[in-house]
Amino acid sequence: QVRLVESGGGAVQAGGSLRLSCVASGDPYSGYCMGWFRETPLNGREGVAAIRSDGTVRYADSVKGRFTISKDNAKNTLYLQMNSLTPADTALYYCLADLDPGAYCYSPDLELTTIDYWGQGTPVTVSS
Repeated sequence: QVRLVESGGGAVQAGGSLRLSCVASGDPYSGYCMGWFRETPLNGREGVAAIRSDGTVRYADSVKGRFTISKDNAKNTLYLQMNSLTPADTALYYCLADLDPGAYCYSPDLELTTIDYWGQGTPVTVSS
C-alpha cells in the first residue's frame, strides 16, 4: 500500500511559478514509476510528467520546457516545479505511483490507465 499526500498548490498570476510536493509513505518508494497528472471538468485527466526509478523523465508536450519533475529518495518526496504558468494550467494536480512494471513512465502519451495510487490532489489556479 502506498499513500501519497500532495501540497503546494495555490493561486498565481499568469507567468508565475509554483512548486508542488508529494510525500510518499508505505511500500519502498524509490523503485516506483512516479509522476503527476492533472484534472479539469472540461478536459478530464491528463498525464503531465513522469520520472522513472533511474531518474529518466518524460513530459506532456503541453508542459515541456516549463515544468520540471524531480524526486528526493531520502525524503520520499516528489516535486513538480511549474514555471511560466498560464490559465490553461489551472487544474487539480495529483501525484501518482505506478508499480511494476510502471507502464506510465514508458507510455508515449503518459497514459493513466495503469496507475496504481494517487493522492487527494492539490489545486492550482492561474489567473490572466
